[in-house]
Amino acid sequence: MVIYDEFGPEKIIEVYNPRVGMKGFLVIDNTALGPAKGGIRMTPSVNLEEVARLARAMTWKCALAELPFGGGKSGIIADDKQITPQKKKELIKAFAASLKAVVPELYVAAPDMNTAEEEMKLFADTLGTKKACTGKPAIMGGIPHELGSTGFGVVVATTVGAASAGIDLSHASVAIEGFGNVGQFAAKFITEKGARLVAVSDSRGVIFNSKGLSYEKLMSTKQVKGTVTSYGDGKILPSHEITRVTADILITAAIPDLITVDEVDHVKAKLIVEGSNIPMTFEVEELFHNKGILVIPDFVANAGGVISSYVEYIGGTPKQMWKTVEEKIKKNTALVLKEAHKKHLPPRTCALEIAKKRVLAKCKNCRI
Repeated sequence: MVIYDEFGPEKIIEVYNPRVGMKGFLVIDNTALGPAKGGIRMTPSVNLEEVARLARAMTWKCALAELPFGGGKSGIIADDKQITPQKKKELIKAFAASLKAVVPELYVAAPDMNTAEEEMKLFADTLGTKKACTGKPAIMGGIPHELGSTGFGVVVATTVGAASAGIDLSHASVAIEGFGNVGQFAAKFITEKGARLVAVSDSRGVIFNSKGLSYEKLMSTKQVKGTVTSYGDGKILPSHEITRVTADILITAAIPDLITVDEVDHVKAKLIVEGSNIPMTFEVEELFHNKGILVIPDFVANAGGVISSYVEYIGGTPKQMWKTVEEKIKKNTALVLKEAHKKHLPPRTCALEIAKKRVLAKCKNCRI
């Protein structure tokens, strides 16, 4: 169920193209700070409620990162693994055309699950403007998300969080849920800091080895075999058990609603960093807070992608992007955790207070 309040959503658009069988959604949550920013998700299960929750998270993410964007998100109902590349192109083109009335004045798209720089090129070409989206190929002036901005930012947040939780990152064990763009780069950057990667999951299962996993071998295995479970040196577990492995730090990097209330007591990590969007409800985060487990919220930790989008939007370079992502996420994670420690509140509560104040300061239609 979509929650309506003083912040939005401002617009909910459902689109359908019967000729190509395209069904999708766009939620423009809030535009007080600028055009709504958010990615295009393509999954067979995406629905309006999921998109609305993600759009609201983008409102807070952009506000906390101090970007001139509001929050939005969109979704196309399709199974990327079951359709042909040509069919995928047809769906993207039809989706772009259906949003012509609001792009880019009210909504600026970006990559998300199962969309990447080629889909962004197609989206922009269909609408005839590079301002339609970010995450485009470099040849179009883009800073592709495939460079790893989100995963890099997640590791910056993890570094700040580890210090706050009293964890020595250079000797810490880390588990990562998901091995797509975010998970792969999180694995790369966290191991470069000396952390021991002990578990990684994908849709086919978990590979666990308490002695550590090689990032390079994981990448090669994923590329050649299609799954990290073919790594060959470790224990294979069901995908959902990534939350139960013994590790100091758990980084989520894939599916929403990963950790439920029933799962809380099985989590052994001392620090959870939400590299994915909405991996748990606030109720679950509060339970972890009461157990003394630090959770860095999604819109704090995984803002690297939208910060990269902003740098691209203003015509910046990849070098500027890396610097901006590190500075903003380091600053805002430290700010949130400082407030949380001072007030003895869950980090999300403090992060929301900061973000809401920034939106309300610019919001003409919101109640104060």
